[in-house]
Amino acid sequence: MEQGLAGKRVLVTGGTRGIGRTTALAFARAGARVAVCSRTGGADADSLVRELKETGDGHLVVRADVTTGPGAAELAERVRESLGGLDALVNNVGVDGQVWFEELPEDEWHRVMDANVTSAYLVTQAALPLLADGASVVNVGSSVALRGRVRGVHYTASKAALIGLTRALCKELGPRGIRVNTVAPGLTETEPGAGLPPEAVTRIVGMTALGRICRPEDVAGAVLFLAGDTSAYISGVTLNVDGGV
Repeated sequence: MEQGLAGKRVLVTGGTRGIGRTTALAFARAGARVAVCSRTGGADADSLVRELKETGDGHLVVRADVTTGPGAAELAERVRESLGGLDALVNNVGVDGQVWFEELPEDEWHRVMDANVTSAYLVTQAALPLLADGASVVNVGSSVALRGRVRGVHYTASKAALIGLTRALCKELGPRGIRVNTVAPGLTETEPGAGLPPEAVTRIVGMTALGRICRPEDVAGAVLFLAGDTSAYISGVTLNVDGGV
């Protein structure tokens, strides 16, 4: 069965590096028209423009801070001008946070929450008028939300909140046929956490049934599945992409 992504209009936030970049390029290679945003722009954004151009015309790479309402609204307007609407939204913006709870300052709590949860709320809300009936929203979370992690209580809480957002939002948007799901990767090669000491990575790999850590392509495949036609009756789920931990 075909996923039916050709001609679809897709927005990927946090899309110039890692999981977001791989996902944006996968959509483009499947025939979708893709808009990508990043907070910093720079060389990563410039090289992504070139790679997207190789797949065809009609793509957009824009700089936007989606942890603020005005930033999300500006992004939505740029997408409206470029794509006219959306068939899929991928909320991929996210940051890590590694600090013991007793030492966790308030500004660090808000930094992680703003990036990992608030951005998804703001972008989805701003994009509502653009989302076609039957569209798909995919939130990129983390399998840590289901297990917890030391030196990352705020990170774990933010990813758990994203699952709650998904569960509730699928109820509100369901009458329009809009599906909302979460992809929850395990430790991924491009994440800051992938710079763990070798013994820690070995321990994590040993916890997986497949004997390796997650790759960006693994996550992109799950996102494209949930955005495509073959998942038309799936909504409100958290799809683990953790190799069988």
